[in-house]
Parts: sequence; C-alpha cells; structure tokens
Amino acid sequence: MARSTLSSRFRRLDIDQYDENRFVEEPEEAAAAEPDAGPEVEALLRQGEALRAFHAALRSSPLGARGAAAKEQAQGTMLKVLTSFKSSEIEQAVNSLDRNGVDLLMKYIYKGFEKPTENSSAILLQWHEKALAVGGLGSIVRVLTARKTV
Repeated sequence: MARSTLSSRFRRLDIDQYDENRFVEEPEEAAAAEPDAGPEVEALLRQGEALRAFHAALRSSPLGARGAAAKEQAQGTMLKVLTSFKSSEIEQAVNSLDRNGVDLLMKYIYKGFEKPTENSSAILLQWHEKALAVGGLGSIVRVLTARKTV
C-alpha cells in the first residue's frame, strides 16, 4: 500500500465544473440592450414610420435584464408598435427580420398573449401567423425553450 493514502491533495480539483447538468447563471448582458427606446419609438410612430419604430423597439429589447419594470415597459412599447401596423404591412415587416429577429418577435407575441389588452389578441394572432410562415416551427420551439425572456 502507498504511504500517502491519507493525502487530501486530490481534493483541490473541482469535478463539478465538468458536469453537463450543472446550471451556471449567465452574467447579465446589460450593455447588450440599449437604454429605453420608448420616446424614440413613439416619435417614429407619430411620423408614420412604423417599420423603423418596429426595428428600434426590437433593437432595444431588454433580453438579458432582470428588472421586471424594464421588461414591462419594453413589452408595452412593442405592443404599441405591433398594433400600429396595418394588416397589409405585417408581412413586409416580418420578412425584413433575420432568424434572431423573428425569434425575438415571437417572444414578444407570446408575452402579449400572457397579458392581453383590448383587441390585442387578434392583432397578435395576425403577427403570429406571419412570423410562423417566416420562422417555421423551429422559431416556436426556440422561443418556448429559451432561458432569456423579454
């Protein structure tokens, strides 16, 4: 037998770091999201530039933020933008997005379904139809399994 069987040097290695099932909280990405774009988006909506307002609202989404207030404010801003579109313009707006943009839009649509307002469900269903046509079922799966919410 070896003499150093009572040695504890082997305990310095943290084997838990190699476990696949161990969940590690990701650091906050506060720098990734722009500050509140609500005033900018509302100004664009007043000028009749719904598509630019749509892109500005998506760019400023608080995807990694933990604050519920920022997320609620961004959801309200996005809902204003989505309801300002005419039915004929929705498809053009969705087609202008890349895959990540469609996924983010789907996150906002499902968040809007959670807390419906007057007539918002019908509008969100129109957006969902167009986003599903562009993003496919994969978009829905990615949104429902994503850890980061809006």
